[in-house]
Amino acid sequence: MKNVQLMIALLLLTGIIGSCSKWDNFKKYIEDGEILYTGKMDSVKIYSGKERIQLYGLLKADPKLSKISISWDNGADSAVYDYAKQYAGIDTFIRTIPVSEGVKSFKIITYDQAGNKSVDVFAIGTSYGEGFRKRISDRPVTSLTYSDAGTTINWDVMDLSTGPKYTEVQYNDNGTTKTVTVPITDGSTLLPGVKLVPPLYYRTIFRPDITCIDTFATALQPHNVIADVTGLYLSNTGPGFQRNTFDGRWGTLAAPWVTNTAAKNKGGVNGGYTSDSRWGYSGQICWETWGNTPVTDGKIYQPTSAPLPAGTYSLSFQYYSEIQSNSTVHCVVAAGGGGIPSLPDLSTALGYTALYNGIPAGSTSPSMDETRSVQFTLFAPQVVSIGFLGNIVGSGNPGSYFVIRNISLVKK
Repeated sequence: MKNVQLMIALLLLTGIIGSCSKWDNFKKYIEDGEILYTGKMDSVKIYSGKERIQLYGLLKADPKLSKISISWDNGADSAVYDYAKQYAGIDTFIRTIPVSEGVKSFKIITYDQAGNKSVDVFAIGTSYGEGFRKRISDRPVTSLTYSDAGTTINWDVMDLSTGPKYTEVQYNDNGTTKTVTVPITDGSTLLPGVKLVPPLYYRTIFRPDITCIDTFATALQPHNVIADVTGLYLSNTGPGFQRNTFDGRWGTLAAPWVTNTAAKNKGGVNGGYTSDSRWGYSGQICWETWGNTPVTDGKIYQPTSAPLPAGTYSLSFQYYSEIQSNSTVHCVVAAGGGGIPSLPDLSTALGYTALYNGIPAGSTSPSMDETRSVQFTLFAPQVVSIGFLGNIVGSGNPGSYFVIRNISLVKK
C-alpha cells in the first residue's frame, strides 16, 4: 500500500514539473505582454488589370480596425489605407492599386488603433503592361469576297491564349463612317451593301484573363488584305466568255471588251473569240491562224469600270498555248481607258507578260497549259485598260492557236 501511494506522489510531482517547464518556455514569447491579434481580412480575391490590380476582401465584426496595409514585391512596394467600420456586420473592402507588370504575391495585414495587427493573409495577382502589349497582334484576314449582298471579310484562325475577344471593323458606307463589332469566334463578316476595297481598317480587343478589369486593344490601322476585285472593276472575264458576233465557231467578245479591226482575222468580221470547249467550259478568248489568217497588232481590251484605288495589283489568267516561236501574244495593263499599246511601245505599259511561244514554226507541240500574272502598282486612283496584244504569223498549216480560260484581278 505504501508503495502505491509513493508511485502516485511521484507521478503528480512529474506532471507539475513538466507543466512548469512548458509555461517557462512560453513566457519568453510574451515578455513584453500578451500578443493580441486583430481581425484579419477574409475571402481575399485579386483581379488583374492594366498596370494595376483590384483587391477585394471581407472585414468581419472587429470594430477596432483602423488601418489596412497591402504590400508586394517582398515589401518593396506597399499601400496603406485608413479604415473605419461602416456596418455592424461584414464590410466589403475594394481598392484598385497601381502595380508594375508581373505576377505578384500580396500580403494583407489589418491593424487596430493600438497597433495590434492581424495574422498575415496572402493572395496572388497579375498586372499586365508593356510586355503583354508586345504579345498581342491583330486577327489576320484570309481574303475579301464580293457579292450582290455586300463585302464578306473572311477571318483566319487566331491564337486564343492571349485572350482576344472581338474585332472592331471601321469602314465607309456612302460617306458615313461605320463600326461593326465581330466576335472572335466568327469565321466571316458580311458588310451589307458595301463594296469595300482594301486597305481594311480594324483592331482587335483583348482581355488577358477572365478576372481582368481592363481590356487591351491593338491600334486601329489599315491592313493590306488580299482581295479579288475582279467583279468590282471588270466584266465578262470567264470562264465561259460571252460573245457578240458569231459564225458558228469564231466570234467577237461581248462588251465591255473592245476588239480592233486587226484582231478580226476571220473574214474581217470575227476574231478574238471561239466557242471551243476546254477545262469544261465553252467560250474562250482566242486567236487562231491556220489557213493564212495572220494577226498583226490585234488588240482585245476593256477598261476598268471605275478608277482602281492606289495599291499593288496582280492580273492573272489561265491559258493554253500552241503559239509558235515566230509569233507573240502579250497580256498588257495600260494606264487610262483608251486601250493598250502596240508592240514597239510595250515599255509604256504599267505591266505586261508574254504567253508561251516555244513551239517550233509549223508544229503544235510542245504546248503549254498554265497560269501567268502581270504585276502593277498605282500611286493614285486611276482607270486602267487590260487586254491582249497579238502579232501572229498566219501562213502556216498548222498555225498558232491559244485560248484564255478566265481573268482575275487581285489587290494585294
